[in-house]
Amino acid sequence: MPLSPGESPGFLLWHATLRWQREVAAALSPYGITHVQFVLLACTWWLNKEGEHPNQLAVARQAGTDVKMASQVIRALEVKGLIEREVDPADTRSKRLRVTDAGAELAPRAIAAVEDADERFFGQASGGDLIPLLKRLAHPAD
Repeated sequence: MPLSPGESPGFLLWHATLRWQREVAAALSPYGITHVQFVLLACTWWLNKEGEHPNQLAVARQAGTDVKMASQVIRALEVKGLIEREVDPADTRSKRLRVTDAGAELAPRAIAAVEDADERFFGQASGGDLIPLLKRLAHPAD
């Protein structure tokens, strides 16, 4: 017997995800970037901070996004002056990504805004089981 929509975990997750995405979009609005732009900028910034000079494939993998979509979004971030593409000296066909000074200034502020939005949204969840549950759902093989 099918569950009612109000009892379906997938349906409830869908609605929770939509609400969370609206919260994050509102938090990022003052910074002039979309949620996916934020994720790719933040991933590039984090990797750069760790001393890595990632290519688009590495950033897309870190973000869990489609490589072709990531390429388009990275292009938009480049147009906004937040990321630069540099020729990889080891492989001239590949471009390494580096956040610009403007991107390095924006990334931590946007991360803080998203973390605040996450706290407001997920702070409603009771107990300490949410992060372990999300980790299991996101990476079941780990």
